[in-house]
Amino acid sequence: MIENDLAINLARIQFAFTISFHFLFPALTIGLASYLAVLEGLWLKTDKGVYANLYRYWLKIFAIVFAMGVVSGIVMSYQFGTNWSVFSDKAGPIIGPLMAYEVLTAFFLEAGFLGVMLFGINKVGRKLHFVATLAVAIGTFISAFWILSVNSWMQTPVGFAINDVGQYVPAAGWWEIIWNPSFPYRLVHTLLAAYLTTAFAVGAVGAWHLLKDKSNLGARKMFSMAMWMAALVAPAQIFMGDLHGLNTLEHQPAKVMAMEGHYQSYPDGAPLILFGIPNSAEKRVDYAIQIPKASSLILKHDLNAPLAGLDTIPDADEPPVGIVFWAFRIMVGLGFAMLGIGLWSLLARMRKKLYDWTWLHRAAIVMGPSGFIAVLAGWVTTEVGRQPFTIYGLLRTAESAAPLDAPAVAASLLAFVVVYFIVFGAGIWYIFKLAAKTPEAHEPTPHDGPTRTAGITPAAAVLEGHIDKEART
Repeated sequence: MIENDLAINLARIQFAFTISFHFLFPALTIGLASYLAVLEGLWLKTDKGVYANLYRYWLKIFAIVFAMGVVSGIVMSYQFGTNWSVFSDKAGPIIGPLMAYEVLTAFFLEAGFLGVMLFGINKVGRKLHFVATLAVAIGTFISAFWILSVNSWMQTPVGFAINDVGQYVPAAGWWEIIWNPSFPYRLVHTLLAAYLTTAFAVGAVGAWHLLKDKSNLGARKMFSMAMWMAALVAPAQIFMGDLHGLNTLEHQPAKVMAMEGHYQSYPDGAPLILFGIPNSAEKRVDYAIQIPKASSLILKHDLNAPLAGLDTIPDADEPPVGIVFWAFRIMVGLGFAMLGIGLWSLLARMRKKLYDWTWLHRAAIVMGPSGFIAVLAGWVTTEVGRQPFTIYGLLRTAESAAPLDAPAVAASLLAFVVVYFIVFGAGIWYIFKLAAKTPEAHEPTPHDGPTRTAGITPAAAVLEGHIDKEART
């Protein structure tokens, strides 16, 4: 029994490690694909070279991030057949078709137009190339749509029946399964998180170059666009997060109890615990700093509304409170910090000091990785808060695993850690190297025909900026 528990825990750690590493890349590619589409659209509309230059600048980074996201996703998916084969067997009739839809729609769309986007700008013409960029951006959205639908169904399962062999099968049609109760909230919340992640990554790069040269046109433009996104999307994300929390309270109350640190029920108004140390052994939060009745106000919009606590949930069904409690606070804290940067940038913009306030630029650099951290914290809240179930309320994690051998799982986990940090570490290092390159103010812009640069292929001419004199428009 101890050996089996150890094997399951190692398998959970392995999946958590690979999926956390994987989601860092889609969190950037979803937003970056849309950013590239906006840049190319502005270039077509205004014919200003700064937009074309920024497009090419970020296109190189997008290509690497996209490739690492695909590779890490493939590795992750194999674990469904190795470590979690029981889950795959039981949930396969529902999960399998949804993932197939993702491949048939999003992956084919991305794969079909990615090559044109990366290498065809001097071959197919500006307008057709813009269509390719839009197609890739739409493909990233469709991919997120199907994957989040799968995850949301695991959180709020509906529209299923259980057949004679214990499998979950569609019962009332796919519409109910796809548009399960938590899916719309999770979809919007995740997409906004991706846009914020991209905004602060782009903003950090722009701020870095502004600190070195405030007159650099490319740095000014990317920083300005990033700060507009932060100022507009951060408040929308906070509002959407509140709606998502209310939906979670309705369908997954134990998760919200863990997020709030409510070990006990509160019949006449629950406090909002800002900080503290969850003590699951004693069923309390030690050293709690709290605001009386504020949690009832947020969750029920009534100061005196009763809120149930974990004392209403069997101990065997409680999620790990400490992890969920702190992951939630990291996510929320970073969300409000993003809002602060956005408002600060608005103030600087109003005073015409957006490119001059050094402390704003330094703060933007510090906040550069905040989106990635917030995304990971949010997913930890979501996934750990679902425990001890893989399909909430129906299939336990301990019942989802394949017959596992702990030494074998430990060996594969160690191999994943070593390989990931070497391979993806090299990729991330190269991304930083590209981002550290100063945006060129007078870099030649692409044109509508094939290049004739001696000794350089058209693809390389685009990616490296080596356009001959005929292309210098």
